Amino acid sequence: MTDAQDRPRRTWNRALFSGLRLTSLRLRLVVVFGLVALTAAVSASGIAYWLNREAVLTRTQDAALGDFKEAMQDRVASLPRRPTKDELDRAARNMAHGSQGYSVVLIGENPDGRTVVGTSELDAFTLDDVPDSLRKAVENPAEDKSGDESYHLFWQRRVEGGTPYLVGGTRVMGDGATGYMLKSLEPEAKDLNSLAWSLGIATGLALIGAALLAQAAATTVLKPVHRLGVAARRLGEGKLDTRLRVSGTDELAELSRTFNSAAASLEKKVADMSAREESSRRFVADMSHELRTPLTAITAVTEVLEEEEESLDPMIAPAVRLVVSETRRLNDLVENLMEVTRFDAGTARLVLDDVDIADQITACIDARAWLDAVELDAERGIMARLDPRRLDVILANLIGNALKHGGSPVRVSVREETGADGPELVISVRDQGPGIPEEVLPHVFDRFYKASASRPRSEGSGLGLSIALENAHIHGGEITAANSPDGGAVFTLRLPQDGGDKGEGDKNGGGTQPQAKKADG
Repeated sequence: MTDAQDRPRRTWNRALFSGLRLTSLRLRLVVVFGLVALTAAVSASGIAYWLNREAVLTRTQDAALGDFKEAMQDRVASLPRRPTKDELDRAARNMAHGSQGYSVVLIGENPDGRTVVGTSELDAFTLDDVPDSLRKAVENPAEDKSGDESYHLFWQRRVEGGTPYLVGGTRVMGDGATGYMLKSLEPEAKDLNSLAWSLGIATGLALIGAALLAQAAATTVLKPVHRLGVAARRLGEGKLDTRLRVSGTDELAELSRTFNSAAASLEKKVADMSAREESSRRFVADMSHELRTPLTAITAVTEVLEEEEESLDPMIAPAVRLVVSETRRLNDLVENLMEVTRFDAGTARLVLDDVDIADQITACIDARAWLDAVELDAERGIMARLDPRRLDVILANLIGNALKHGGSPVRVSVREETGADGPELVISVRDQGPGIPEEVLPHVFDRFYKASASRPRSEGSGLGLSIALENAHIHGGEITAANSPDGGAVFTLRLPQDGGDKGEGDKNGGGTQPQAKKADG
């Protein structure tokens, strides 16, 4: 069979197993209904079969034994005390010609004192066919204090060659002849087999009916559940206006009302949060823009003061240096806030280009005079399609953070890997410090997070790592932080080498941010 011929069969199998998986609750309901119905039907059929079997066999047995008893009393009891074989044969044939259709064996003593046997049919039923236990019971009956002759009538059921038989025996009181009868129960067995087949068919029909009822019940119950699942998925996709149609007063209707109430509450809260977030984002953006004009003037003044620092009064120089330092820090903070605002507003864009990673990292550390503090392990010729300015921001923040908190030398390594979505670029930045406390690791990329609450002030704004992470995300990449087993913290940057499916324009991506941006912890 070719692959093209086998494909439809594989598709059908996948659809079948998918349907079974998707309707597992339906299948469980059908199976439970079926098992209950099967148990009830089998139990009822078994009880009915057993009761009918006992009734049929008991009725046939009582009729045959009753007729045999009367025949023994009427025909055998009237024989001479010592009958001949011909008399026993004639009496056995007369008894066998009755309405019950059984074979007879009669045993007695002839006038010479010898045991003679009379049969209704030669070779059909002989004394050898009588079970030994039945013969012993007939020949040695227990003493009957009441004098009732029926006390001496014994019987057994046995199966020979797959055919059931009834064997009975009795002895005429007063040392008379002994008689045994053999009746085939094959007609009754056939009737019981027919009854068993009928009950089996009835059980199968009951099972099919139960399955159909279970299917109908499952459809009735699961249809609202399916609608609830679809609505929950739509709600999870962000369609907060999703609501369920409510009908009835049962538990499912109450569940639908609860879902609608929860969805309405969630929609209102999300709308309120979005409004507050938009207001906060707009406030930060407006504040940053408003601060840029006075900051420009202040920066110009501080640059003049910095140039004239040597001619200033020694008592004033430290204050001037502080003003210059804080003005630069405030300027960086405003730039970072504007960059964060662009990320939050979703207006940040990429300007992709083919970049030699080793050259890009060298340019980054050279522009910041870090060549003596950074060890680079990167082969030239490793190319990636990305935004060089945003990669510079990421590297500056990661390397600067490592130098500030971990000390030199900082080791930067580059390698290529094959990820789930294609080739990846992996850049690791490792410092020589004590590492990051375990309780701090989950928060290192949080905005304005400080590892020590007792030292809320630092040289950085607390936005650098957050901005680096956002720049990695916009490339379709990720940054992770961990502690190296050999000591020190390790930040690992993973970026797709093909640049993903990001846009090529950088309309609002922070064009005012300089290429050689200062690292911000």
